[in-house]
Amino acid sequence: MELTGAEIVVRCLQEEGVEHVFGYPGGAVLYLYDAIFTQDKLKHILVRHEQAAVHAADAYSRSTQKVGVCLVTSGPGVTNAVTGIATAYMDSIPMVIITGNVPTHAIGEDAFQECDAVGITRPCVKHNFLVKDVKDLAATMKKAFHIAATGRPGPVLVDIPKDISRNKCRFDYPSSVSMRSYNPVTKGHQGQIKKALNLILGAQRPMIYTGGGVILANAAAELNRFVDLLGFPCTNTLMGLGGYRASDEKFVGMPGMHGTYEANMAMQHCDVLIAIGARFDDRVIGNPKHFAQTPHKIVHIDIDPSSISKRVKVDVPIVGDVRETLGDLMALLQEAFAAGQRTDAQALQAWWRQIGEWRGRECMKYKNSDTLIKPQSVIEKLWEVTKGDAFITSDVGQHQMWAAQYYKFDKPRRWINSGGLGTMGVGLPYAMGVALAHPGAPVACVTGEGSIQMCIQELSTCKQYNLPVKIINLNNRYLGMVRQWQQIEYGSRYSQSYMDALPDFVALAHAYGHVGMRIERPADVEPALRDAFGKYKDRLVFLDIITDQTENVWPMVQGGKGLTEMLLGSEDL
Repeated sequence: MELTGAEIVVRCLQEEGVEHVFGYPGGAVLYLYDAIFTQDKLKHILVRHEQAAVHAADAYSRSTQKVGVCLVTSGPGVTNAVTGIATAYMDSIPMVIITGNVPTHAIGEDAFQECDAVGITRPCVKHNFLVKDVKDLAATMKKAFHIAATGRPGPVLVDIPKDISRNKCRFDYPSSVSMRSYNPVTKGHQGQIKKALNLILGAQRPMIYTGGGVILANAAAELNRFVDLLGFPCTNTLMGLGGYRASDEKFVGMPGMHGTYEANMAMQHCDVLIAIGARFDDRVIGNPKHFAQTPHKIVHIDIDPSSISKRVKVDVPIVGDVRETLGDLMALLQEAFAAGQRTDAQALQAWWRQIGEWRGRECMKYKNSDTLIKPQSVIEKLWEVTKGDAFITSDVGQHQMWAAQYYKFDKPRRWINSGGLGTMGVGLPYAMGVALAHPGAPVACVTGEGSIQMCIQELSTCKQYNLPVKIINLNNRYLGMVRQWQQIEYGSRYSQSYMDALPDFVALAHAYGHVGMRIERPADVEPALRDAFGKYKDRLVFLDIITDQTENVWPMVQGGKGLTEMLLGSEDL
């Protein structure tokens, strides 16, 4: 029996176990939409903008162990999707993006709604395909899912001209895929793992530094056992939050630009740094030259060989799957412990005393108020009300940092944010993707009045699919992070950072058919949150929380500075 290309795509998605596809129809993909209409295994989620389709599929993937899938039309459909694709690429999120194109005979003719999807997206995908023959379609889809999910994950784009989706051939979905040019290493080199073991056993001031690679490799359980076995201090980057439980004393907070004093000082002054699934990016270690001033040995475990020694030279590189490599390392550690080999307990105790002194600076302390709502206190109340068990999505800016700092993540895949690209507007579509992946789970979108307006039309999507997300809008009437930088670096010249002519968010929420609340007094924050997650559990609730306009995110490492050159508050300016 022969199937059309469109029917083949749908069958491929079904074979891959895909349950939700996020998308927006257009001329070049109408055969695909017709094929979706004639089946009921696959649910299509109609967004209001293609950017939101990609963001929602991205969050669907981040919060599960699945490959997110989205479908957009040619031309502006593709270009609208690029921001979402680049966002996923920077954070190594496994996704398959299906794009329509003009018929093959019209490619290169400047046809209506034509664009070079492969050329435009080449810098921000792990790989992309242009399908030129319907007979190649099933094998290409299989390759796309395989490439997206293996090695260092990432988005893969499949561009399908309209005539390819109409043409017919026999359908045969490959059970496996083999590509000579793509064979990612998953097994860490045993010799290198033994070298890492020797460094760990000899460490006087050890530090475990972990990133998003732990989450992506589903290695949180192994990481928790590893840290507990050794008793070493551990820090999780912005993308790695929840990899090690934040409620444990061994967790010293997030490192980097807005990390804790104790995490940054320990990162700088340790003698052995064990980096797991992290990439030493500029927001984490600051100035690489400053970071290299203090001599320390570095072990780096990562699935991607190109990430190792990219910004910081390491002593023991281990290329391999994080979960598998941690398992091998722990097996060797337990053998060593059984043979009487131990880390220096006295040295470790002294190191913990030093970390305790740094903790004593209480860098996360802030002045509360009876009259002005402090954004930090809102996040603390959100954590209390949800018992630390919600899925938290965020947009980008001050509110993102406060959510990362004050919501204690004990589980992986509960913190969904844009790290590498720093994309405003992701929060609401992220919340949609999470809510569809985890029906009934509490989902909160922490946002600001600037970010939320970038994809606010998705309130309509939430209404259509009854997605009861809670929007925590920390409204300070400024582009807060821009204002903070302008205050510190640009002599308080607030150029274009004040948000004038804001909408009435409560009335807007009502117009979309949702619940809206405006909160202006500190005493009303907790009751409003409890109503949102209790009384209005099954409704989308937009909480417009009017916060202190002058509040900044502390600590802060300025651009070009080193990790230990932190500003801890306005008194350091």
